[in-house]
Amino acid sequence: MTYSAEYRRKLRTAQEAAALVRSGDWIDYGFALNMPIALDRALAARAHELEGVKIRGTLALRPLLAVEADPSGRSFSYNSWHFSGYERKLAARGLCHYLPMIYRNMPLYYRRELTVDVAILQVAPMDRRGHFNFSISNSASRTICEKASLVIVEVNDRMPRALGGFDESLHISEVDVIVEGDNPPLAELPPTAPSDVDRIIAASVVEEIPDGATLQLGIGGLPNAIGHLLALSDRRDLGIHTEMLCDAFLELHRAGKLTNRLKETGHNKGVWTFAAGSRDLYEWIDDNPELASCPVDYTNAPSVIAANDGMIAVNSCLEVDLYGQVSAESSGLRHISGTGGQLDFVEGAFRARGGKAFLCLASTFTAPESGEVRSRIVPHLTPGTIVTDPRTTSHFIVTEWGIVNLAGRSTWERAEGLIAVAHPDFREPLIEAARRAGIWRRSNRRDGN
Repeated sequence: MTYSAEYRRKLRTAQEAAALVRSGDWIDYGFALNMPIALDRALAARAHELEGVKIRGTLALRPLLAVEADPSGRSFSYNSWHFSGYERKLAARGLCHYLPMIYRNMPLYYRRELTVDVAILQVAPMDRRGHFNFSISNSASRTICEKASLVIVEVNDRMPRALGGFDESLHISEVDVIVEGDNPPLAELPPTAPSDVDRIIAASVVEEIPDGATLQLGIGGLPNAIGHLLALSDRRDLGIHTEMLCDAFLELHRAGKLTNRLKETGHNKGVWTFAAGSRDLYEWIDDNPELASCPVDYTNAPSVIAANDGMIAVNSCLEVDLYGQVSAESSGLRHISGTGGQLDFVEGAFRARGGKAFLCLASTFTAPESGEVRSRIVPHLTPGTIVTDPRTTSHFIVTEWGIVNLAGRSTWERAEGLIAVAHPDFREPLIEAARRAGIWRRSNRRDGN
């Protein structure tokens, strides 16, 4: 049988494919742009007849119609590995629950621990050899499909074809049902304009980035600011080894700063596991042999990250306490994003020869409920706040007031360094809190107090 004949034999309407889902099933929707559209709509239409269907997804960039169709949660229970802004709103309504993870272990969770009754993922059109490309999200996509009892792909002809790397595609022989989707324009992740504080922090970090560095950049205004400053700088021969491929890398490419020729992993190729950003970013990915899509248990393995000399990891966080515990995912009990790969890259970059892991945050924020200005460097994490990076792994902490290196430092050295990069208005209260905690030395104060 030819691949085209097998394709026709497995082709179904979205309604026919959705009818294969049973009450009580665990369904996987995949990651970001891999999450289905037509099949999600068809499942939503079955909300009145299904019960106890559990859906896993990650970083939803579009409304999830099945979840919206069942505000009671009787038919569908939605669970996310990493919250987008939309998923935060769902969580506030009780319609989304977080799945704690270390990102590099995501494929292992599926292999060892999880049930997948049905995998439903958007993919790029089948190529002439019968392969469906996972496009902008490799991550754990192949492992999810290998674990699933039933594999349904929703073909979207707007999805770019991301070259490998490895595990970036699924053969038609491994697919049970094919649905041809609606092919709306791909959801974009609007760039976050950097703040003045972001620009100050970015300038400090860029000073620490040498020629030939391999880069990992997180999400938000700060990586955009760093990418822009690097593009304007005299740095040369930069490389990519990152979990998220974002528009900051595209700007570096356009400026001629990316060669990938000095890195150890994926020599001459920029290595990544998922992408989110602009239409231009997706077009850059399409059939680009300079980029390599790889699964997250490779991209985020600390040993692989550490193989790159001069590995520079830059991520944002929300709160740091005087012991060096870092939260990047919650504010008290309010869950905001997720662990993602931050811990992976903090560990991996620290292990690399000449490597540095920067965790960046503005020194203050304004509380929305009261308008009060508060410090993001605190004596103790706010009750309920999740620790993303234990104090044992914290490396460089950066605010607009400077950079402090916590690696190998004692508790009093950490307190001293962190207070030095806190906003000046909060330093005296922080010193008093450190004194009460027994982590402040009299010699830290020049006046001896």
